[in-house]
Amino acid sequence: MATSTLPAAKPPPFQLRFPSIPGFTVRADFAGGELSSDLGAVVLGAVDRRIGLIDRLAAAITDLRDARYITHSLHDLLTQRIFQIASGYEDGNDADTLRHDPIFKLAANKAPLDPDNPLASGATHSRLEGALSSKDIYRMARALVLQFIAGYSSAPASITLDLDHTADITHGQQELSFYNHHYNGYCYLPLLVFEASTGALVTAVLRPGKRPTGAENAMIMKRVLRLLRQHWPHTHILLRGDGHFSNPELMQLIIDIGNADFIFGMAKSDAKLHDQSGVKP
Repeated sequence: MATSTLPAAKPPPFQLRFPSIPGFTVRADFAGGELSSDLGAVVLGAVDRRIGLIDRLAAAITDLRDARYITHSLHDLLTQRIFQIASGYEDGNDADTLRHDPIFKLAANKAPLDPDNPLASGATHSRLEGALSSKDIYRMARALVLQFIAGYSSAPASITLDLDHTADITHGQQELSFYNHHYNGYCYLPLLVFEASTGALVTAVLRPGKRPTGAENAMIMKRVLRLLRQHWPHTHILLRGDGHFSNPELMQLIIDIGNADFIFGMAKSDAKLHDQSGVKP
């Protein structure tokens, strides 16, 4: 009698289940077949529904559009734009193609195969970004701080905030884009604040490409620290940064706020030192 040498049956492939949308259930498996490199947008959608970041950002913007002519809500516009950037499509005109992409439509809670219900075009995103006021942008930066605070179930005993100005190279004649010799190009120089132990973003502040002054650093961080103090009055806060932050105004702010410290780098000096006799030490 022959003995069967067939391999044992393989267990069914592991499946991921995502929140459903009207008329559809959403599942993902690893069995191959037709694949999408942009499935991460669906994962982002599931995460955002849990943490509510886009809801918080949308609430920070004053929508001045005429409701009679609105096709896409602020929430939908932010969802589309943020998910596209996170997936590597940072140009606004990428939306002209991706507005019909079934994965991005699915992530935005829209029927993926409905040709009559596309996402917004690049022109719509351009109008939105051009319509935001400085107050909208300020409230969005504040919303990021509140989102960071909401990530903790209780006040931590201490946190370390890493401050960094990061060059965002610009092209063409963009407003408030300046030449920065250190980065050898025209750029914006946004301020990013991260929490050191978790890597969580605390806030981001869009600013011109020029080097910040001490007064500007203090003005920005005063708002961040006051908001943290309102929610965490007893948390010790340590600020770390490079020579951009070695300013008396910012140092005095940290001293005045209490229960806070700083570690800042010092800019290197190429000046030659001499003693009073003129002899090099």
